[in-house]
Parts: sequence; structure tokens; C-alpha cells
Amino acid sequence: MSSVVKKAKPAVKRPSPKPFKFGYLVHDVSRIRRTVMDQTMRPLGITRSQWTVLTALARGGNDGMMQVDLARLLEVGKVTVGGLVDRLEITGHVVRRPDATDRRVKRVFITEQGFDVIQKMIAISTKINDRILRNITPEQQRVTEEVLYTVKQNLKKIVAETLESGRAEEFGSQLAELDINNDD
Repeated sequence: MSSVVKKAKPAVKRPSPKPFKFGYLVHDVSRIRRTVMDQTMRPLGITRSQWTVLTALARGGNDGMMQVDLARLLEVGKVTVGGLVDRLEITGHVVRRPDATDRRVKRVFITEQGFDVIQKMIAISTKINDRILRNITPEQQRVTEEVLYTVKQNLKKIVAETLESGRAEEFGSQLAELDINNDD
């Protein structure tokens, strides 16, 4: 038998996902946090989508909100919000009432039962957030929040610029103009 020695192929430089670590961590932390919050809120009989609606309404004060404004705030469709509000109304967490100035419009208000659930949600989420932020100093938390807020503002500018241009499909080509082969 003859033994054939194969020559090793030259090493090929493979792309590294290291530049995407920030995006990966932001996404993964958010995903895991949502899962934890879903599990802890489940005994209250409220889904993530429903508690998102309730918290948005609570942040808006006691003036109620029009469904169209709620949809815009949550960045979902009017039909989606309508279904969520329907279910929350059936369970007694919200109520629709005519607008004081425009009878064609109905505003969504949180009921006492809804406020009770929000109070429980706050207590639960406070405990969960304390556990999530364990071993993180107040200064680290402040810096992290500041950085994430700046990233959010930068992203919103990118989206606004893309929408203003009226040519969202060109967004990819605009990014291509950047020197993506630069290893810096």
C-alpha cells in the first residue's frame, strides 16, 4: 500500500461575527427579558401584548387614548390594537368611551381592574428588574441607559432619513457606499 500525503489547503480567512456582538447582546438580552416577564405575568392572565397596551395607556395619563394613537405609539396596525383592546375590554381591564369633543371617536380608558393589574405588574417587574440588575452599579446602569438611548436615537434618525427619502429600497445601497471591507 502506498500512502498518499494530502497537502494542507492554505488557511482561508473566514468572517468573524465579533463585530456584531453589540447587536447580538442587545437582541438576546431583550428576548430573554421578554421571556422572563411573560412567565412572571402569566398568572395575572395578561399576555405581553396586552400588558404593553395597558402600560402605554397608563403612561398616557387618565385622558384615555384613541386606538389609532395607541397603534402608532406601539408601532402596530390599527386592527391589531383593536383586537387587543377588544380582549382587554372583555376581561374588564379597559373600557371604550366616546371622545368628549368628537362623538365619532372612541377613547380607550383603563378601568379600576386594569389599574389593579398594572399595580401588580409594577410590583412583579420591580422585583424582576432588581434581579436582572443584580451586581450592576448605579453608574454602570446610568451609562448603559445613556448608551442605549443614544443608539435608539441614532436608529430613529436612520429610519426617518430612509422614510423621508421615499426610497427605502435604496437603503441597502446607501449602506453599500460605506467601506464595508475596511477592517478597522
